Amino acid sequence: MSDFFTLSVLVATFASGVRLATPYLLAGLGETVGQRSGVLNLGVDGVMLLSAFGAYWTSLETGSLLLGVGAGLLVGLVMGVVYGIITVIFQAEQGISGIGIYLFGLGFSDLLFEEMVGTPTPIKSLPKYSIPGLSRLPILGEALFEHNLMTYAAFLLVPLVALLLMKTTFGMNVRAVGENPEAADSLGVSVGLTRFAAIMVGNGMAGLAGAALTLGLGIFQPNLTQGLGFIAVALVYFGAWRARGVMLGALLYGIVAAVVLQLKARELIPLEASDLAAMAPAVLTIVALVVVAGRIEAPAALTNPFSRH
Repeated sequence: MSDFFTLSVLVATFASGVRLATPYLLAGLGETVGQRSGVLNLGVDGVMLLSAFGAYWTSLETGSLLLGVGAGLLVGLVMGVVYGIITVIFQAEQGISGIGIYLFGLGFSDLLFEEMVGTPTPIKSLPKYSIPGLSRLPILGEALFEHNLMTYAAFLLVPLVALLLMKTTFGMNVRAVGENPEAADSLGVSVGLTRFAAIMVGNGMAGLAGAALTLGLGIFQPNLTQGLGFIAVALVYFGAWRARGVMLGALLYGIVAAVVLQLKARELIPLEASDLAAMAPAVLTIVALVVVAGRIEAPAALTNPFSRH
């Protein structure tokens, strides 16, 4: 155990935690925008699976990671259109609709993989880019400034999403329709259009999260996310529907997961307890949600459809 508490191992573990937090953060930020408009999307995991396969297959066929990222984003946007039609236009119950999207993504991504690929075939993974100057900083350099571009993009999106929601007309409309859609409508805000746009943002970022996951690993396999999308939804509640809170939750989850992986790699966890240890990040998320549940308030109109009377 003493080998674990060395500076080099701790720095490497933190760096791994930052990397592991990337897809959670991307998906969580997108879901934050959607939920602030009053739309809950439990289908994030299914969107991520389809986007991950789209990114993986595109990169496998073309050899281009950039096209893979674009494909993941495009799949996410297409699924956003589908979910927007279901929940905004047809006003279907959001929880059931989201689970339907998840099951569709889980099954269809598996089918596409079996028909178009067959067996897991490695592809190029996203390369690391060291930020000049900053990567040479003691301790912080390796931990924060030696990652792939998707990781940098995810953390740069945190202040951008915060600014979008708090400092722009679109963000003000999103928050208005999420709190009191009737009042927003009376002031001339299109509730349906605003929610549809928020859904597109959320699903687009879920698509990027799926692309970041598979291209970061350099591989795709059925059920690659293993419920990651549901954790991302939980992190929105943990972060109290704020970008900074979601980032802290994603980092916490990623670092705990990295610690567990390090301990398992060093055989510091008994084999019979390895499965229980792998559950630690999810258990931590549940405990954190229980602790903060009484201190946060969801958007008042979350999951409530809107129609003019």
